[in-house]
Amino acid sequence: MEPTVLLIIAGAILLALVFLLYFVPVGLWITAIFSGVRVGLGTLIGMRLRKVVPSEIIRPLISATKAGIDLDIGQMEAHFLAGGRVGSVVTALISADRANIELPWKRATAIDLAGRDVLEAVQVSVNPKVIETPRIAAVAKDGIQVIAVARVTVRANIERLVGGAGEETIIARVGEGSVSSIGSADSHKYVLENPDDISRRVLERGLDAGTAFEILSIDIADVDIGRNIGAELQTDQAEADKNIAQAKAEERRAMAVAEEQEMRAKVVAAEAEVPKALAEALRSGNLGVMDHYRMNNIQADTRMRRSLGDDEDTT
Repeated sequence: MEPTVLLIIAGAILLALVFLLYFVPVGLWITAIFSGVRVGLGTLIGMRLRKVVPSEIIRPLISATKAGIDLDIGQMEAHFLAGGRVGSVVTALISADRANIELPWKRATAIDLAGRDVLEAVQVSVNPKVIETPRIAAVAKDGIQVIAVARVTVRANIERLVGGAGEETIIARVGEGSVSSIGSADSHKYVLENPDDISRRVLERGLDAGTAFEILSIDIADVDIGRNIGAELQTDQAEADKNIAQAKAEERRAMAVAEEQEMRAKVVAAEAEVPKALAEALRSGNLGVMDHYRMNNIQADTRMRRSLGDDEDTT
């Protein structure tokens, strides 16, 4: 047989062997058998045909079996095909079993498909988590601003993880409760002296309702004094009142000036009628020429006397 034909046959055999080993993961099957997991080669080949990675199912199944947890391969495949993280779910089930937390397979997969980290949820359920709120500014009744930081200790509520609100809701509710409690205090000194009373009031509001957590405690970690908001508001109000008063005074002055100008216009109009009246009197004979001269002399004398009087006043 020619060497070329032998090479072709060898290549075909090698390709067939690689193809066979891909569809029949013998190594994984042997590992499962020696780990006490009964799984057939046909099941592994079916996983390949269903586009399921066998190692993503068999290795978590081995871990669950060693931990004494009975799982169904079909349900694990279904969760994998739905886009779930089988390994994370199985690890969470093992952790929950060790911590005596009831966590059925359906609930764990539902939490995983909801986008939450089921393993982290179990860990937070065992070891409570501390959430620190940002700086919360509120004003006591005496007008002094108080800035506080709260630490909220929460534990995951497995039953409410699906559909429950997250950490952002907890932080928002604690902030709102802190603002309300500080605002109801008579003075900022009371808040500084009794921060535990503020945290107790906030805790009594039941802020964890509808969330995926159970609030264990709320502690005021830091309290600072801010601005004197009451004094600033009074100053702003006084400034506003002053501006209003100035505007009203300016309005009255403008009205007085307008009224004065109107009166001057009336005087000018009346003076304009005097020559007309004199001319009419002269025409009708009610006023003689000499009478007109004497009236002009009297007016000139009056203006002279007034001018002399003004000069004496200035000296």
